[in-house]
Amino acid sequence: MVIKRLLKITLICVALLALLLSGPLYIMLSGSHDTGSNWRTSSRDSAGLAPPAGENVDAVVQVYAARAFRWRGYFAVHTWISVKEAGADHYTVYDVTGFRRASVNARREVPDRAWYGSPPQLIADIRGDKAEQAIAGILEAVEHYPYANDYTAWPGPNSNTFVAWVIREVPELDVALPSHAVGKDYLGGKFISKAPSGTGYQANLGGFFGVMLGLREGLEFNVLGLSFGVSPLALGIKLPGIGDLSLRSVNPMHSEPEAQRQLANSGSQESMPASF
Repeated sequence: MVIKRLLKITLICVALLALLLSGPLYIMLSGSHDTGSNWRTSSRDSAGLAPPAGENVDAVVQVYAARAFRWRGYFAVHTWISVKEAGADHYTVYDVTGFRRASVNARREVPDRAWYGSPPQLIADIRGDKAEQAIAGILEAVEHYPYANDYTAWPGPNSNTFVAWVIREVPELDVALPSHAVGKDYLGGKFISKAPSGTGYQANLGGFFGVMLGLREGLEFNVLGLSFGVSPLALGIKLPGIGDLSLRSVNPMHSEPEAQRQLANSGSQESMPASF
């Protein structure tokens, strides 16, 4: 009886380990993430996802994610927040890095730059009055980030811990982060907290083990910092290393008026690069 029980536990652990590593192994074997690049020469080009600051008078808040640098990108993404106040001619990008020491960064720069070779993905796009209200909260949340002098890539606090903290503190940022934003579930000394989007709750033990249930996040299980689950609202599933595979976005996304979008497409159609 004891041997059977031990065998059953062993098989469960092996199956769970296979699930956790399946996504990172797929990313590695598919060659979709380049780990051989040098940070000095890696692309930091704009992806063209942000409206030009000088041509847009509205306030803008955007959340981005891109594969982390080198082998970490097999497992996780790096996230950041960019803001442009109404009438401003520049963006300010907020993120956390730990290359040499923990650093909370606030700098004027292109908001949608590649993250050292990894193209960014637009997670949320908020504009107008709601963005203006959010910016005030973002500035205050950045000032009070509790782990400004502490950085641990796994399981946190890291760059994703920072963005999740800011989102939790700002009600206008009703945003669900990608499930492979490792570190977003790190709660420090807390065990229970609101989900980042504010539409549910999560319980987590030091960023290693936990569960989250939210309208935007869906149901997520966290094991050793890696997440998997389902998102009914997004009609999708969540896989470790791969992230969210869904049919729709659950986050606020600005859309241009149809006439404006058609005009922009007609003027740039000949020079637009192929997507595949």
